Amino acid sequence: MAAATRSRTLAPLHWLRRNAVVLAGAASLLYLLLPNVVVMLFSFNKPAGRFNYEWRAFSTDAWTDPCGVADMCGSLGLSLQIAVLSTLFATAFGTFAAFALARYRFRGKGTGNALIFLPMAMPEVVMGASLGTLFLNTRVAFGFVTILIAHIMFCLSFVVVAVKARVMSMDPRLEEAARDLYAGPVQTFLRVTLPLAAPGIAAGAMLSFALSFDDFIITQFNAGPSTVTFPMFVWGAAQRGVPVQVNVIGTAMFLIAVAVVFGGQIATARRRRRS
Repeated sequence: MAAATRSRTLAPLHWLRRNAVVLAGAASLLYLLLPNVVVMLFSFNKPAGRFNYEWRAFSTDAWTDPCGVADMCGSLGLSLQIAVLSTLFATAFGTFAAFALARYRFRGKGTGNALIFLPMAMPEVVMGASLGTLFLNTRVAFGFVTILIAHIMFCLSFVVVAVKARVMSMDPRLEEAARDLYAGPVQTFLRVTLPLAAPGIAAGAMLSFALSFDDFIITQFNAGPSTVTFPMFVWGAAQRGVPVQVNVIGTAMFLIAVAVVFGGQIATARRRRRS
């Protein structure tokens, strides 16, 4: 009888030990998603004043008129344009650099690998200030081009790391088999190498887009007086009162990102079933 009672008493402890990792992961995920839930909730708020910090009443006014705040959609369009272009350039250059660092031996390769990690380890304020000083000394007008160059530079390292990790994990025997079947270099690259490296390239591209769209510090140092990105608009609006439409844009971007991730997972699962 005492043994049975003791077993029932220790059962919750055994269950916690078996599921400790799962519970810790769920708690971490909840902690990460909680701010997004708050942003979503307050996108349906109707604040009494300029500040959207206290729940007042449910309203869909901000969703029906997301561009109701002056210059907000213009700054959003500028951020999207810079993020898309910087992602395209950083992904292309980063993919070439990743293949070179992973597949070839050349003088200065170790130095190149170290320099690739430098922008990731360097504080953004240092990179932003140094790039701003460079543009100022070379008399380059601050504006769209300077922001784009700065974003490509700090996104490049993340793309190289993501693609390089994927390339180094690829089985070289697959490419050798393609060459044995009389496939040319271009055919081997397009039909074997590129599909195998595609997950790493896609991961680097998505990370690059997210970093570029969300960046404020480096953009602040390299922007012109008429180039106001969405993060800069939010920072300026925070001094006067952040409008509800900012929550709407944040919610929409979050939902789009979740849809892209789930879409990729579904597509990957379908390919695995077919194979």
